[in-house]
Amino acid sequence: MELNGVCKSFGAKPILDHVSFTAPDGVVTGFVGPNGAGKSTTMRILLGLIAPDEGTALVDGVPYARTASPMASVGAVLDARCAPKNRTAYAYLKSLAYTNNIPKSRVDEVLDLTGLASARTTKAGRFSLGMGQRLAIAAAMLGDPRNLVLDEPVNGLDAEGVKWVRDLCRNSAAAGRAVLLSSHLMSEVALTADTLVIIGQGRILRCTSVADFVAEHSQPLISVVTPDADKLQRMFAHSPGVRITETALADGYPHDARAFHIEGADLEAVARGFAANQIVAYRFAREQVSLEQAYMELTHAHAQYVATPIGLQPAAAMPTQPAQPVPPAAAMPNPSMRPSAPTQPAPAPPAPTIPTTNGGAR
Repeated sequence: MELNGVCKSFGAKPILDHVSFTAPDGVVTGFVGPNGAGKSTTMRILLGLIAPDEGTALVDGVPYARTASPMASVGAVLDARCAPKNRTAYAYLKSLAYTNNIPKSRVDEVLDLTGLASARTTKAGRFSLGMGQRLAIAAAMLGDPRNLVLDEPVNGLDAEGVKWVRDLCRNSAAAGRAVLLSSHLMSEVALTADTLVIIGQGRILRCTSVADFVAEHSQPLISVVTPDADKLQRMFAHSPGVRITETALADGYPHDARAFHIEGADLEAVARGFAANQIVAYRFAREQVSLEQAYMELTHAHAQYVATPIGLQPAAAMPTQPAQPVPPAAAMPNPSMRPSAPTQPAPAPPAPTIPTTNGGAR
């Protein structure tokens, strides 16, 4: 499956901007991006449900509308509520099989495959969201398709169902199928996909393998909680390869504490620098950057809907007032050196304003 230079606008609003990527056979391609990034629109264009303004979308080398046997070409899950509410699971699948020249025996096979055999006579309107997802997947697998297009297939599923979808994708790819799996959850896609296509505001941000993405974003970082934020900044003032990011502070620390992640610095050198600069540390530990965090950093600027973090004030610039020079992070403490006068801890930030339902504040 491939898209080349696909553009789409709804009215004056651009949705897709020259989207190009390939979902090859035998591979699970994870299609990830924030809500509103254009994932569902891209998939609907691939399946011929929406016409692109520019570009082409091909399945096995031809537009989906020109495939001789659509359900044998692509099995798609776009909506968990695809079945009529007054039809039973068996009746719905049997009608699909009949209209697509698929043997009736295949209906029982996909009901068994998706764990819905015991609910074959249950009307779709009584299905939970998770059962609806399973029925949609059963319909997608009915024609034993060469390609799978799955839009957020784990929504509503319990842990067992999520693992089942993961295994279905992996086994389908192992059998030679092309699998295009969309999600806004990097953590789940990373466990399932071989390659990643990351989209934001209708533009492709990255096309890479999961292994390369893991390697690129698996650099260790140092997590610290300290009341001496100003000293921490001065300590790394002349270390261009080091990045300091303030993070959410967990409960249980003193009111003057602030939490930071330090990237690009050696753990031992930072520890020595803390000792030399008399920086108090309530927490000092090595951590690993998660894939979810790396994904969020990549897509944050392209997210359509961004909420204010709960319990956090908007980030403010750290103080840069003149102060006595301090040794760099890698400097060894000198016993003969007299310690500089202790710096008073920065005052705690004011409590965040919480909006009330009537628009006021409390």
